[in-house]
Amino acid sequence: MVHQISAQTRSSAEIYHELVKFKQTKRVLYVAAHPDDENTRLIAYLANELKAQVGYLSLTRGDGGQNLIGSELGIGLGQIRTQELLKAREIDGGRQFFTRAKDFGFSKNPNETLQNWDRQTILSDVVWVIRKFRPDIIITRFNTIPGVTHGHHTTSAILAEEAFDLAGRSDAFPEQLEYVAPWAPTRIFWNAYNFRGDFEPEEGKVYVEFPTGNFNPLLGKSYSQIAADSRTMHKSQGFGATAGIGEAVDHIQFIKGEPFSESPFDGVINRWTKLEQGVQIEQKIEEIIAHYDFENPSSIVPDLLNLRQKLNDESLDEVWFAEKLKFLDQLILQALGLDIEFNSQTETGFPGAEISAELLLNNPSPLEVSNLSVQLFGEIFTPENKSAVRNNKPLRLPIRSTIPTDTPFSQPYWLENYVDGPMYPVADQLKIGNAFNPAAVQSQLSFTIQGQTFQVNVPLKYKFNDQVKGEVKQPFSIVPEIDLSLSKFTVFNLAGKPGEVTVTVNFRDRIRDGELLFEGLKAENYRILAVSDDSFRKQRIYQVQFLKDKPGKNLIRAGYRTEDNQLFDQITNRISYDHIPNLTYFQPALILLIEADWEISGERIGYIAGAGDDVPAVLQSLGYSVTMIGPSDFDLEYLSQFKTIIVGIRAYNVNRDLASNQQVMMGYVRSGGHLIVQYNTSSPLLTNRLGPFPFSITRDRVAVESAQVTADFDHPILSGPNPIQASDFEGWVQERGLYFAGDFGGDYSTPFVMNDPQEDPKSGSLIYARYGEGTFIYTGLSFFRQLPAGVPGAIKLFINLIDQP
Repeated sequence: MVHQISAQTRSSAEIYHELVKFKQTKRVLYVAAHPDDENTRLIAYLANELKAQVGYLSLTRGDGGQNLIGSELGIGLGQIRTQELLKAREIDGGRQFFTRAKDFGFSKNPNETLQNWDRQTILSDVVWVIRKFRPDIIITRFNTIPGVTHGHHTTSAILAEEAFDLAGRSDAFPEQLEYVAPWAPTRIFWNAYNFRGDFEPEEGKVYVEFPTGNFNPLLGKSYSQIAADSRTMHKSQGFGATAGIGEAVDHIQFIKGEPFSESPFDGVINRWTKLEQGVQIEQKIEEIIAHYDFENPSSIVPDLLNLRQKLNDESLDEVWFAEKLKFLDQLILQALGLDIEFNSQTETGFPGAEISAELLLNNPSPLEVSNLSVQLFGEIFTPENKSAVRNNKPLRLPIRSTIPTDTPFSQPYWLENYVDGPMYPVADQLKIGNAFNPAAVQSQLSFTIQGQTFQVNVPLKYKFNDQVKGEVKQPFSIVPEIDLSLSKFTVFNLAGKPGEVTVTVNFRDRIRDGELLFEGLKAENYRILAVSDDSFRKQRIYQVQFLKDKPGKNLIRAGYRTEDNQLFDQITNRISYDHIPNLTYFQPALILLIEADWEISGERIGYIAGAGDDVPAVLQSLGYSVTMIGPSDFDLEYLSQFKTIIVGIRAYNVNRDLASNQQVMMGYVRSGGHLIVQYNTSSPLLTNRLGPFPFSITRDRVAVESAQVTADFDHPILSGPNPIQASDFEGWVQERGLYFAGDFGGDYSTPFVMNDPQEDPKSGSLIYARYGEGTFIYTGLSFFRQLPAGVPGAIKLFINLIDQP
């Protein structure tokens, strides 16, 4: 059997911890809706104190959330949060699963949630994960009571309980039974808590209590500390955590299943007893644990190899057993201290390109690792020196091979056919539930230890040394030979000012002649102003102007057709943050062309960065000259050059320079400037005085993007320079807005009133005040989503905010 194994070295105590964990066969599935919903302390306790296999099923990848560390939203943010979850699981010892649901933003109840999601599809995914992972018990983070939390949260509990009833039935989603058998977990629980307070048991309910503040001496941390480290990986959500000190308790409330008296695992079978030699195997494991030498972990390898032989003699076809075989191989390699790497000299390659790489294997122990061979793309590579590897003398095997021309690009599997909408269209049943793609390129390493053959998949990595960070390893990605870059994704054709875009064709091998095309646009509606080649960067650069057509929105797709009739029309996106691996994904080279007769001043405006958004790029596309205001620019004389200054999202949550210069900002307004502050969260605020007159930031929001808006069309910001109409609130995406203003007095006017269905009207989506010679606006309207999405009405309204009289 070939295993995907990470042969990273571990301390002697960690190897012992893994050895003890190997003996246990309990399995737990934890279910919630988003990355960061999970109770990392309970997962850490179950995985490391009870030594259970713990999986976390998150219905979504968090695509609809906010981003505290950058401008990525939507599918880009979903990938970041997926990797943050995987890093969290590496810390707390859990595993990660997902459904095909896309996070479409905040939802206030499960009915609204299930109006967007395909209920049966997601339910089938939950059933699939249960059947595939085969947990003994299920724990939900939330309960099924609507209205007390996010609608996605409640939905996750509703679907988990339904799936608990269905997973063991052969008539439920029978198409899955080609790959898995029905599985009925023993019990389902709710991880009981009070949303904003201490836990209080409810009379008549049955609870189990876990001492999750315990200290694990083998890991050198309490479960509270492990949980804090795990939760801190959710950096895009600003969830850095400090561990509680001392005892802590978590509770689970029994929902349904078999009654129990002592433990939630009462009646759960010890899976070793399912093997023919189960009793002897379990005794052997106990003997190895008893004789473990902390100063010489490799001394247990002969016993582990003997155990491996016994397990390989068994014929049980169950997922837990296959996982134990993989786990045991991992233990053997870790006990030896093996270090296995497969490193490339570059981070990317394209189909048909040559890979220059090196397989490195080091064995610090005296036990021989022999008969090495490596297979890559069907080729076999063997070292010239056939001697065994041992005693800390590494083997380095150069490997040169060609990437097959039919190798798929490194596109996350759930995005392969995704265009838009609240569900990811994944048709391959075996991919459903997976956290991420396997490595783009893997070699199959084969070797022998004391007569037993091991086969290990080793992923190709790009390894280099950074002067600050030291050793860095990044995943190797397969990318197109030719891709496109766009200077802007939204282009405006405005009265008297045709829109322009720069299209750069990037070649990874050599510049190839071809033709630039625009699907969805007639030839007479654009012209190429200039073409130039950059031979050093291997780029061909086109300056394109769009000619006036009909008012409205037009989505066009750029492509480059080579002389041999190959069409390349993809943009390669890269995401890079220190706490997660580099990410690569692809999107069609789409340009949203908007034709309108809006009046725009094109004035020079200032922008103060917050947590990150793409609003400045849209404003530049509109013709504004946008200057980013930095830490040393908070001087009234300097700021006075800008008619309008815009504050980015969550700036008062993250930008200390802004918060400490609030008096300067108010002086700017008093002297005649227009200040527009986009939404901030209510906590933590770096200053409580955001405007010239008092107001607070609430948790009020309107989550339904099509919710009715009542507007005062005579208000100064609605009446000009571009009169706002009711139709300008059509076509908004994801939401109207969030974190509205509250507790404001008569100094502020409120041109909008809006609310979600069955809720009271809310007037705090935008507040406006005159102060001195200038104006101040705070708005929770989600311009940071609407402008990059090219929503015309929202763009038109934002122009009015900037170009006030």
